[in-house]
Amino acid sequence: MTFGNPHLHHRRTESTNDHARKLAEAGAASGTVVTADEQTAGRGRHGRRWSAPPGAALLYSAILRPLDERHALLPLAVPLAACEAIEALAPLECQVKWPNDVWISERKVGGVLIEARPPDWAVIGVGMNLTIGEDEFPSDLRWPATSVGHDATPEAARAALDDALDRWVEAPGDQVLEEFARRDALRGREVSWGDAAPTAAGSGTASGVDERGYLLVETPDGPVALGAGEVSLHLG
Repeated sequence: MTFGNPHLHHRRTESTNDHARKLAEAGAASGTVVTADEQTAGRGRHGRRWSAPPGAALLYSAILRPLDERHALLPLAVPLAACEAIEALAPLECQVKWPNDVWISERKVGGVLIEARPPDWAVIGVGMNLTIGEDEFPSDLRWPATSVGHDATPEAARAALDDALDRWVEAPGDQVLEEFARRDALRGREVSWGDAAPTAAGSGTASGVDERGYLLVETPDGPVALGAGEVSLHLG
């Protein structure tokens, strides 16, 4: 598997994920990567907006096809690849806040959005803050944000992420789970969530992830396993 061949770059687009999805639907090859200097309708999970000043972030979407059992833990593997790419750019240590946020010192530096039509294809979207100043982040962010810094460029970040995804998207499940446990930012922390069928509202202590990639939470009523699509977490 080789990501970045071909690579399509835009100065400005609505959303790299939208563009990559259209390419996937038209039969574009696995490994195709779409990037942009700026996007006007970027988004994260639950439709939240993702924006960045032109040239100050990596705005990246890649096509993976076809999907099979090797990709069952793709939602965990991709943020691990993002962590590895960041650490190749600068002397930093990254963690993953389940399910899809990348943290440096408990501040969000990147996020992942995967959109898929199994078994045909998946679009792997990654946004990574590179050189966004503290005063350039939106005031309504749900969690404090940061950037990689160290003069990291979108070109270098793209190359590092291409390489990391090559290693992680088809990595054995036990390897993904082991590395995720090492980078798990939630383990031992109090989390809560609201009603989202089929999961009732609740709270407890995060205790890792299971073999499906579900978040495990210890609650007064016993252990709960949360699917990423079911809940929006709040840290205590």
